[in-house]
Amino acid sequence: MGILEYMIVIAIVVQLLFTLQVINNFRYAMNKYKRPRQGYRPRCILIVPCKGLDEAFDENIESFFRQDYENYHLWFVVEERTDVAYERLLKLKAWHAQFSQAATVKIWVAGKSASCSQKLHNLIFAYHQIPDDVEILVFADSDACAGPNWLAHLVYPLRQEKIGAASGYRCFVPRQNNFATVTLAAINAKICELLGNTRFNLAWGGSMAISVTRFRELDLDTTWQKVLSDDLSLSSAVRKKNLKMAFVPAGMIASYEITTWPRLFEFVRRQFIITRIYTPDMWLFALLSALFSVLGLWGGIVLALWAQKTGYPYANLCAVLPIVFAVCQLGRVVLRQTLIARLLPKDRAKMKIVRYADVLFFWFFTIILLFIILTSAVGRTITWRNIKYKLHSPTDIQILPN
Repeated sequence: MGILEYMIVIAIVVQLLFTLQVINNFRYAMNKYKRPRQGYRPRCILIVPCKGLDEAFDENIESFFRQDYENYHLWFVVEERTDVAYERLLKLKAWHAQFSQAATVKIWVAGKSASCSQKLHNLIFAYHQIPDDVEILVFADSDACAGPNWLAHLVYPLRQEKIGAASGYRCFVPRQNNFATVTLAAINAKICELLGNTRFNLAWGGSMAISVTRFRELDLDTTWQKVLSDDLSLSSAVRKKNLKMAFVPAGMIASYEITTWPRLFEFVRRQFIITRIYTPDMWLFALLSALFSVLGLWGGIVLALWAQKTGYPYANLCAVLPIVFAVCQLGRVVLRQTLIARLLPKDRAKMKIVRYADVLFFWFFTIILLFIILTSAVGRTITWRNIKYKLHSPTDIQILPN
């Protein structure tokens, strides 16, 4: 056997090991998500920054009022009273507060940010108002819809000292089955298969929790005043302390979305630019994984055809390469779509088109993902919630005029 044959064997082994890890992540999630979380009820505060009206805004906000959790604080934060979200929040509070178990419901106005993202400015403003008896900080996004037991599950891992923070993740649920929206949902689902009982978990700001003590120990109240990303900066701080980021399967949260191809490209590219700036190792991992998947499948097909045509002595081995990649990638599709269907049973019917599309076009979605990751290798300017930022470094961001 020569170098080519050894490279083929290594590629097959890596693909099988990666798929095995995804299987382990799936088993972990299935083992955890239905467990009751009744014995740990620290006083917590749920902070939801809002800007504009997201898809299904009313349904999303109502889900935070309907948490099956005693005496939590529920706070919403906007930049200014002229934001359309402010008046809508006042109405939703009047409708739902009386039926909620929340001890307090407040709507704060934080003002404009000068040195960090507007979202983080809102979060820091709320943090400085928290009562002394609050033990846990919980953060959610206004474009996310939580199940009634979401809060109880999300805070539960924090009872362990080794846990730095806990996080769920989002699943995009199409409100319209155009191909761009389905593609977004399928690409995003790829992240779900990577989360489990591993040291590689990252927080997602739309569904994350951390103790007040840990938040202060990591000096996040200072760090957040000069950064753009809440979740990646928190994840980096947790990793530097050699603490564990707990993935909470029941912390999976639905995000109802309609998008177009330009908006899909802008959104995904923005996520990877932020990732490149804040966690370059994870950006590189994403790039190499996508490249490996595309080359292993399509390069393997070309190699197998060439070997067959030329009578190459290891033609059978060459033929095995694309077969293994196709079977493993399709198997991971089944696992991640099964995972989402079980974690979000209410939205299972709405996700049917995404499941079918992922099975038929997983190869296409990986090519799209690779293309967008490659485009995120250059540039430091992004637009987020109609605000333009330039990321000079993780702790040096510039708010640009629109």
